[in-house]
Amino acid sequence: MSFPATRMRRLRKTGVLRDMVRETDLSPARLVHPMFVQLGEGRTAIESMPGVARLSISQAVVDAGEAHALGIPAVLLFGLPAEKDEQGSGAYDDEGVVQLAVRALKEAHPELVVMTDVCLCAYTSHGHCGVVLDDGSVDNDASLELLARTAGSHARAGADLVAPSDMMDGRVGALRAQLDSEGFKDLPIVAYSAKFASAYYGPFREAADSTPAFGDRRGYQMDPGNAEEAVREALLDVSEGADVVMVKPALPYLDVIRRVKEATRVPVAAYNVGGEYAMVKAAAERGWIDERSTVLETLTGIHRAGADIVITYHAKDAARWLR
Repeated sequence: MSFPATRMRRLRKTGVLRDMVRETDLSPARLVHPMFVQLGEGRTAIESMPGVARLSISQAVVDAGEAHALGIPAVLLFGLPAEKDEQGSGAYDDEGVVQLAVRALKEAHPELVVMTDVCLCAYTSHGHCGVVLDDGSVDNDASLELLARTAGSHARAGADLVAPSDMMDGRVGALRAQLDSEGFKDLPIVAYSAKFASAYYGPFREAADSTPAFGDRRGYQMDPGNAEEAVREALLDVSEGADVVMVKPALPYLDVIRRVKEATRVPVAAYNVGGEYAMVKAAAERGWIDERSTVLETLTGIHRAGADIVITYHAKDAARWLR
């Protein structure tokens, strides 16, 4: 009987050797902890996302400190304003909830990287990501001015990164011009370049109170069947000045993450969104899967696909397990 000369199992033994040849190493340094901040006091549980809550600014300071202590370098802020209007004016109010939260976080945790989501959907009474016309469509170019104002306001508050998630054409260029004109030429832009019109956003819309009052967002978010278009979007954003490009959601679009990484050769972020989080939590609560193993395998897979940065609601738990 002949035996194989090449035995792949030789390097798979549990222990140091197996670790030495691991191709993809996930670490807390790759993770971003998303946070929902609201005015007032205390915290409000989000039913569809067990373990995640809307936080007062003081609670957000505590939560961010815990994340940072676990080795997570950055947080991503989403704001819930006290009032909404058709223009989403709370988004670019210098005394708005995100702006106040940024100041508090940077004062309490100066080494923490604070990234802000730049969009209007949580601030508009209609729930869309820009200025709505009489026919119900979103006016791309009129929206750019408000998005640029929002980014400038976040930068003045002390944000380290701004992340436009609206999917308006030309918004990276508009933000870059605004930031440069205000003296923030070194402030990076993390562009939600390939943001798909996804069924996985349901829990987020509950968390951010951002469900559209009419219609949907397919007129500006991407068709899930389009990968080439995702690459074009990412390349356009890079040409307009994006420093990091993002794919959202993550798990159904691992192929897109890889293609965007190979095409752009810039840092790539992926957002492991609320629906992906909720599915794991629901299955784990029923005993159908092991939560720890599933989460770490999931995040490793996203990183392996090409994501340098992984935004995930599992961040704090994953950081504990990785340590």
